[in-house]
Amino acid sequence: MIRILLAEDQAMLRGALAALLELESDITVAGTAADGESAWRELQRLEPDILVTDIEMPGLTGLELAQRIQRHGLPVKVVIVTTFARGGFLRRALEAGVSGYLLKDAPAEQLADALRQVHRGGRAIDPQLALEAWGEADPLSDRERQALRLAGEGLSAGQIAARLNLSHGTVRNYLSEAIGKLGVGNRIEAYRLAREKGWL
Repeated sequence: MIRILLAEDQAMLRGALAALLELESDITVAGTAADGESAWRELQRLEPDILVTDIEMPGLTGLELAQRIQRHGLPVKVVIVTTFARGGFLRRALEAGVSGYLLKDAPAEQLADALRQVHRGGRAIDPQLALEAWGEADPLSDRERQALRLAGEGLSAGQIAARLNLSHGTVRNYLSEAIGKLGVGNRIEAYRLAREKGWL
């Protein structure tokens, strides 16, 4: 039996995915989580075989969750199911050790097959995205990405500094580095471009 933890912030979609997966005779949903931090706690409590997660979630994103799993050396495999059909996201997911990356508009049976493939030690990646992923490289560092994401949420440099436990000057440096690397005029343009490319 393949034990799944399902992390998805949209309640209706979380329920639908859980119900679909429970129809499979060899898959069971051991637990669900509505955000990244509760998914992290449930991972340690339930010790599932596979975490199925969205990318955009409150608290920790699915990619940050995968990075944390990788850093802590947890034996759980990660499959991302998302609407983000962008090569930049897939590239970052693969760097974080993700075993599967599927789009939410894929047929339901594709998810079950992907979970079986990943459980056997394989990978399940949307083929069209796999081609795109090796196009343009992501120029941002993790800190620049964090600062830019918070700037895009409307936080000031001072608020970002407090959130990331950094000095005001360091945050300004990260933001200006990101703006320079992306060749845009300000932090909002940098945020928009980085999101469009799948780098946030």
